[in-house]
Amino acid sequence: MIRQLQLWDQEATLWINRLHTVWTDSLMMFVTEKKVWIPLYILLIVLLLQRIGWKRTLVVLGAVALTIFACDQTANLVKAGVARLRPCYNTAMLQGGLHLLEERGYFFGFFSAHAANHFGIACCILQGLRSDRTRPNTGMGIFMILWATLVGISRIFVGKHFLGDVLVGTAVGSLYGLLAGAAALWLITKYLQRKPV
Repeated sequence: MIRQLQLWDQEATLWINRLHTVWTDSLMMFVTEKKVWIPLYILLIVLLLQRIGWKRTLVVLGAVALTIFACDQTANLVKAGVARLRPCYNTAMLQGGLHLLEERGYFFGFFSAHAANHFGIACCILQGLRSDRTRPNTGMGIFMILWATLVGISRIFVGKHFLGDVLVGTAVGSLYGLLAGAAALWLITKYLQRKPV
């Protein structure tokens, strides 16, 4: 059963990875680069400040930092423990036509810390925005999930992760983000909700 799941994962990864064109290669190389998202992080902080005030924003940012720390440490432990080679080191994947866009980096890739971090950040911030009940967050929620999904898919496009790596990273990051965000929302509701922002 595990072997069959691995084969399906390899086939799905190769299918996604082979969808490349000059345009998608450029887009995915841009999307997968962490530094390009710094302006978005700044905009998110400004949005939080405008919507929930500086005290609540600090609580949410603390939860985001905790989420990133938990995602990174868990990913490092699991990568070392599971020791699953990245697609770019897997002979069958390379022979199957895997398209590489980045340097190969560290040997092991299960699970994707990129996917975990971005889904964790998205879930955590969306939880924090729930403390502002004056406006709906549907549009923001759709944007954040699409953004995190695009980052996750980019890891497959560049040849660094299997689809399964990204899916597990998505689940782990979402769980940590929801838990840390819920804790932040509880702190805000208990200690800051009734106070002027």
